[in-house]
Amino acid sequence: MSEQPGAGDVVTAASIVEQPLDLIRLSLEERVYVKLRHEREIRGRLHAYDQHLNMILSDVEETHTQVDVDEETYEELYRTSRRNIPMLFVRGDGVILVSPPVRAT
Repeated sequence: MSEQPGAGDVVTAASIVEQPLDLIRLSLEERVYVKLRHEREIRGRLHAYDQHLNMILSDVEETHTQVDVDEETYEELYRTSRRNIPMLFVRGDGVILVSPPVRAT
């Protein structure tokens, strides 16, 4: 039997998250950070997702980091490019991690 919170109980996000996708469900309509394959990162407002982590985000800022190696010194050179996208569909097989917004405690 599961206990339901009473009138005086405080419900925290930890008590609501029972399965991994519950954390993403709690982030709907909020800005999330998504790390993708091929050195891509996006931040945007999460509107929808499914069990494959396909996602629809709006007001997206994409950051792509490219690593080149100098042929003479073998030094790694990092180049970062950014772009803004009004609405974006993200295919779930490219997702490495999803981070919910930071909430004050």
